[in-house]
Amino acid sequence: MELITKAPKGTVDIIPGESEKWSLVEAVMTDEAELNGFSEIRTPVFEHTELFLRSVGDTTDVVEKQMYTFEDKGGRSITLRPEGTAGAVRAMLENGLYNGGYPVKLYYKTSCYRYEKPQAGRLRELHQFGVEMFGTAEPAADAQVIAMAMSIFNRLGLADDIEVSINSIGCPTCRAEYRKALRTYFEGYKNQLCETCNSRLERNPMRILDCKSPVCGEIAKGAPKNTDYLCDDCRAHFEKVQTLLKSINIPFSIDPGLVRGLDYYTRTVFEFPSKRFGFALGGGGRYDGLVEEVGGKPTPALGFGLGLDRILMAMNEMGADFGNDAKCEVYIASLGEAAQMKAFQLTEKMHSCGIAADCDLCARGLKAQMKYADKIGAQYSIVLGDDEIANGEAVLKNMKTGEKKKISLNDDFVDTYITAVTEQEDAMPITF
Repeated sequence: MELITKAPKGTVDIIPGESEKWSLVEAVMTDEAELNGFSEIRTPVFEHTELFLRSVGDTTDVVEKQMYTFEDKGGRSITLRPEGTAGAVRAMLENGLYNGGYPVKLYYKTSCYRYEKPQAGRLRELHQFGVEMFGTAEPAADAQVIAMAMSIFNRLGLADDIEVSINSIGCPTCRAEYRKALRTYFEGYKNQLCETCNSRLERNPMRILDCKSPVCGEIAKGAPKNTDYLCDDCRAHFEKVQTLLKSINIPFSIDPGLVRGLDYYTRTVFEFPSKRFGFALGGGGRYDGLVEEVGGKPTPALGFGLGLDRILMAMNEMGADFGNDAKCEVYIASLGEAAQMKAFQLTEKMHSCGIAADCDLCARGLKAQMKYADKIGAQYSIVLGDDEIANGEAVLKNMKTGEKKKISLNDDFVDTYITAVTEQEDAMPITF
């Protein structure tokens, strides 16, 4: 029978064998966030469209070309979230999280939606791990989130492949002067700029620096550097961030062309480009004006987003060791109806004791059961028949070494199983 439909273009199913890898990566990220004092937040998959128009910026590719926007049955404009920060800001304000004192530290694992041409590591449904910090303007906060991201990459075995690129795009005051300089520079190339960049020339010439067109990119290389236009406060902030990163031995490079793809960024921006793959595995920066733009009081803030799709792709390509993904510790095979009942009861008893166990649920023969046990990576097996039930004993077999040990099937079943497994593990030779 043919499927009535396939997964929409630009989406993927994360199936067993892959989902375990995702869980491992997410667990590392969650642990690192909580070590740094961040708490989890979960926001709706869709928001009112004006939230993204106000926060992300109407001159960005995200708003101009990529948002999934529709009218609901009440005539309201709704958008599937294209990024995680705006929703986190809205939730922080709406739920009064600031009442618990600053800084407010949040993290999330979320899916985002952007209509663009699917390619390696860039899908229409993308997955992000993000952190947001509200209520501190200190350069130490910038350094902390960068250090946290690098610690994640280090724990995932990616640190040698990752660079840290940083820049400062200033505050609204000094950025106004920089935009004038950019506008003057790009006016001389109007005939060569793409249509989109020409439309941005008056509204937001900084977006031209982020254009993916090779022609616009080449022109942008000669553009004025924003670091030459920083006010004294922004310059001092950026220099302190650099000093702090050096003090904890995090190497970085300054990229004057780095502006990030969303309009809410101010001052420090950063990315984590992969040397091997040529694209960034994440990035972020400050957005000191966004909370006020969404409707709150002026509140400095910053954060980052890491692309889970790209990180998993990079780890797979580099042959990362994800460990043993076997879910079954012991498989209890059975011969006959009475044995099948006993196997089911013992399996459930093991579950209640926190032991990953399984038994036959498909009425298969013994040979097929053992083949299945091997397929699911069971470490141990037990075979039950009429004799085992009558004697109250069975044989526990180590599926890797073939070693066997008798265990009880009575009330002390779990205890004798644990003892047998412990003895086998203690007897294994230690190798260096």
